Amino acid sequence: QVQLVESGGGLVQTGGSLRLSCAASGRTFDYYVMGWFRQAPGKEREFVATINWSDGSTYYADSLKGRFIISRDNAKNTVYLQMNSLKPEDTAVYYCAAVYGRPGFLPRDYGYWGQGTQVTVSS
Repeated sequence: QVQLVESGGGLVQTGGSLRLSCAASGRTFDYYVMGWFRQAPGKEREFVATINWSDGSTYYADSLKGRFIISRDNAKNTVYLQMNSLKPEDTAVYYCAAVYGRPGFLPRDYGYWGQGTQVTVSS
């Protein structure tokens, strides 16, 4: 059974940085793609970034390129989301997700989800 556990959320001021972690367990993830999504109050869950576990290839939401960086540590089975120059509009619950095979950009593409971690950016 795949388990994804996010951590690292919190309260940060505008312009600050946070690094989220997603610890994955339950199977070998060599052929999986890991994604980060976020959901703000009253809004739909939206794509943030993905990374291919095997070759490290990445995709980002256009609006977040240059500020957010996704990475992984194979030895620790952990995926990270480094968030820089944070803005109040980045406030959301951030979710880690996993899908076998191809990268996806919609929540419905992913079969496994973590419980989410709250990120709040104060102005």
